[in-house]
This record gives sequence, structure tokens and C-alpha cells, in this order.
Amino acid sequence: MRFLHTSDWHLGRSFHRVNLLTAQRAFLDHLVETVRARQVDAVLVAGDVYDRAVPPLAAVELFDDALHRLADLGVPTVMISGNHDSARRLGVGSGLMRQAGIHLRTDPAACATPVVLRDEHGEVALYGLPYLEPALVKEEFGAERADHAHVLGAAMDRVRDDLAGRPAGTRSVVLAHAFVTGGAPSDSERDITVGGVESVPAAVFDGVDYAALGHLHGCQAITDRVRYSGSPLAYSFSEERHRKSMWLVDLDAAGTVTAERLDCPVPRPLARIRGKLDDLLADPALSAHEEAWVEATLTDTARPPEPMARLAGRFPHILGLAFEPEESAARTLASYAQRLRGRSDQEIAEDFVAHVRAGRSVDDEERAVLRSALDEVRTDDALREVAG
Repeated sequence: MRFLHTSDWHLGRSFHRVNLLTAQRAFLDHLVETVRARQVDAVLVAGDVYDRAVPPLAAVELFDDALHRLADLGVPTVMISGNHDSARRLGVGSGLMRQAGIHLRTDPAACATPVVLRDEHGEVALYGLPYLEPALVKEEFGAERADHAHVLGAAMDRVRDDLAGRPAGTRSVVLAHAFVTGGAPSDSERDITVGGVESVPAAVFDGVDYAALGHLHGCQAITDRVRYSGSPLAYSFSEERHRKSMWLVDLDAAGTVTAERLDCPVPRPLARIRGKLDDLLADPALSAHEEAWVEATLTDTARPPEPMARLAGRFPHILGLAFEPEESAARTLASYAQRLRGRSDQEIAEDFVAHVRAGRSVDDEERAVLRSALDEVRTDDALREVAG
């Protein structure tokens, strides 16, 4: 059986000030054509269909169009909600959609109820595990602790129990949205840290033939059977070196996995350039980036006049500009955004406490209090979304 594994569409998202709807439409055109041309048996979408809980109308229309086209091909689609999606909103109409072969898995309680497909070798059970916010699902799964490892482990126990009751030789696929240990993150994923821990071990997926993962935006294989497809488009300059793609996965009669990486359309390459303004404007080696989306970091000692306008004369698609003067004394003038780049909410909060106390760092007890407060805020946000 052949699957097309994709995730993290983030429909409705922009790249800096650039609307990506046209690029997202081109990707979905490519996806539908790939399904047709490569004779795909089922499409797997591992979460973050939308970029936010209440997506813009244009993103909803694009999603609706893609589902109609996949249904017209007669190819089943299984998708789960991610941490950016509103599970309740995404799941509206799932009963009717199921009749058209579109299977939306947004209810954690139904994680052990698979979509069952058949080929000449028998049955394949596809289990959809939507993003599991630990504080909200701990009781549902009877998990020992409200963290990612325990709730996802409890959900997988249910999957394995269901699989054990199926005919011998039944092959299995799990869709999940999580940060698995060993995965390489980028700047564009939303932090899902709970209790200071955000990742789960790959061993949590033991017992199934293939785990189709979403959340991390870089395409990568944790093991031969546990893979991220990554996002189809770049959503931050940290993804400059990503090769955006999908996995074409073949599952043979014995459950052996063979995966082929299929490239996605690139609307425009990304480039990060660094140096003094005059050098960036004159360096012939940078000619290759003149049609790219560019993030420039200037190292001039003094801020030059009209740097953005001058750079745009050579790089018309420049989107980002930062200043990091070469002199060490000038480095203290780095922008607030630069100083926060790549830091977690926990680290920012700890740095603030140290700053207002004239440099005295937080102790373990204070660190735990900050962590608990951040967890409560995120949980409260999730509860508000569910209630809404």
C-alpha cells in the first residue's frame, strides 16, 4: 500500500510580510497531481493544517477545495489536528466527510479507532493521534503525569491494544503531532514545552509499522519507520537550508517500509547574507541571491543611512534587516528581537528575573515556579479555545 505523508501546511500563514496563499495553492496542486500520477492509495496529513485556531476565510476555502479534489480522485485522506489547529473547528462535519473518504481525527478519545484500508495483502489500520495537550487529556488517558511522554505513551498503549485484537498480519500506521527526541527543530514551530520537557522518545511508537509525524518543519527520518515530512513551505529564515518535500511511503505485505522523498514547489529561495552594507551591495558572489527572499545582517560600526532602501535596489525581495556591529562594545546595542531569537519562554522569563535583580540568577525553586506559571498560561489558553 502506498501513502503520501505530509504535514504542517499552516494554511493562512505569511512569511514576514508576504502572503503565502498563492504558494500554498501551488503546493496543494502539486500534492493532488502527485496523488494521481504516483497512484497513491491514501494521503496522510499529520497536523497543523491551519496556522491558527480561527483561520482566514481564504485559507478555509483553499482547504475545502483540496479536500474536494482528493475526494474526486477517490483516494482516502487521513488527517489529524495539530497544536496550531482548533481541534473542534477542524473536526466539524467529519461524519459527513468520512462518507467521501476524508477522515478527520481530532478527538483524543477516538485515537484507537482506526481507518481500515485493504489491499491484496490484507488490512492496514491507520490510527490518527491528534495533538495531545497534556493537561487536557491526562484524565482521558489515565496518564501518570501531565506531560507529553506519558499522555502519548498512554495513547499508544490503546493503539497497541486495539491492534493486538485484529487479524494476524494486520499492518499499522500511526499519525501523530509531537516533538520526538532526535528531531531537528527550526524557529517557526510553536513551543510545546510542558514542565520543562517538550520531546518524547521514538520508542513510544514501537509496535507499529510506520509513524507519520508532524510538528517539526524539517523533513527528517528519526528511524526508518518514524519520519517527519516537514512543512511544504519555509516559514522562517532558519529553514534556509531545508529541502521541502513529502514522503512517498510503500508498505509491503510484511510491513516493511520503503520511503522516497518527493520535492515540493519552491516559490522563492531563501538567503541569509551578512556583512557591511557597501560590501553586500558590491560582492559579485551574492548575485545568486538577487531573486531570493533575503534576510540581511549588517555589521557596520555605525548604522548606515537608508539601509533597507539601498539593499532593496539590489535585492528587491529583501524581507528582514538586522544590525550586529562588529565591535564588541556595540553588540550590547542589539535589538530586543535579536536578543530573544532562539530563546524559549522559560529562558526569557529567567533572564528577566536576573536582570531586575542586578544579575542574580534564579534558583531551582524559582525556576520551577516560573515553569509552572508558563504551563498554566498555555493550558488556560487551550481551555479557552476548547470552550469557545
